Amino acid sequence: MSEHQNPPATDAETERNARHKARMERKKAVVDASIAAATDKRGLLLINTGNGKGKSSAAFGVLARAIGHGLKVGVVQFVKGRSDTGEEAFFRRQPEVSWHVMGDGFTWDTQDRTADTASAQAGWAQARVFLDDPEIGLVVLDELNIALKYGYLDVNQVIADIESRPEMQHVIVTGRGAPEALIEAADTVTDMGVVKHAFKAGIAAQAGVEF
Repeated sequence: MSEHQNPPATDAETERNARHKARMERKKAVVDASIAAATDKRGLLLINTGNGKGKSSAAFGVLARAIGHGLKVGVVQFVKGRSDTGEEAFFRRQPEVSWHVMGDGFTWDTQDRTADTASAQAGWAQARVFLDDPEIGLVVLDELNIALKYGYLDVNQVIADIESRPEMQHVIVTGRGAPEALIEAADTVTDMGVVKHAFKAGIAAQAGVEF
């Protein structure tokens, strides 16, 4: 046997490989059947919620995917007020993206419900511009769940506006505490949980990772 040839498989390895092949064949049949059954195509409502990190980051990952496929994208950021984030700096350079920061900052900093409500309503007015535009393929409503949680916007009106959007337009909503009515209306919901977070160990938020 050449030094570059693999040694012959043992009986145990042969049996293990056969079991693996049979298992993957069964799995492939299930996956292929599911793909064949999924024939509908329409705009989706996706929600990223939960207490874990990455809800907005995941939405911006889909944003990158969308513009890679030639879609135009509208972004409205609720609650958040800073305009020095890495994602904004990058995506504002993309001609397919229209980006609007409509918040005044974290609610524990603003401490002004009237002003926060006015900002959220102005943000929703911009969101409705995107939701009425069939040229926009994806709308990202970042931290909208927070505005709904605090009652700055009426959840039933928000759902009605989202559901009246163009047929092939996709919408992503992010933020903790997604209301049950919005979850019921959604097509895909991801609840991000916390395992560990560097901030709990006293590590400050850092550019390029946290913002």
